[in-house]
Amino acid sequence: MKSYMANAENIERKWYVIDAEDVVLGRLASEVAMILEGKRKPTYTPHVDTGDYVIILNADKIKLTGNKWDEKMFTYHTGYPGGLKQVAYKDLVKKDPIKIVRLAVKGMLPKNKLGRAMMKKCKIYAGVEHPHEAQQPIEIKL
Repeated sequence: MKSYMANAENIERKWYVIDAEDVVLGRLASEVAMILEGKRKPTYTPHVDTGDYVIILNADKIKLTGNKWDEKMFTYHTGYPGGLKQVAYKDLVKKDPIKIVRLAVKGMLPKNKLGRAMMKKCKIYAGVEHPHEAQQPIEIKL
């Protein structure tokens, strides 16, 4: 019996929509990463992008446990000397609520070309409106 190896020609992709309202960020990110990688499919192949598309709605209503809204910091560097910046998540959600979810999902994907290709299949929106109705996405409850 030969092992099955998926390739680009025989991958069938589906679209899923997830409502992130009152869902804990880490649990949402891990579920989305599994769908994007295709690990829930019997045709999963580690070196091929076999995952599906995911639409995340209500990214501005995500939930963090404990005191993470105040204590968890988003750290980045501007590229200039002394340019290390830190922003609390409560301030970041006001400025760019999509960024919190995108960073959490991206951190759970492979750190290579394949992971970057998987991340392109993740569509994140702050509200409940999205332009992907033509794809007839399947709703997933978390």
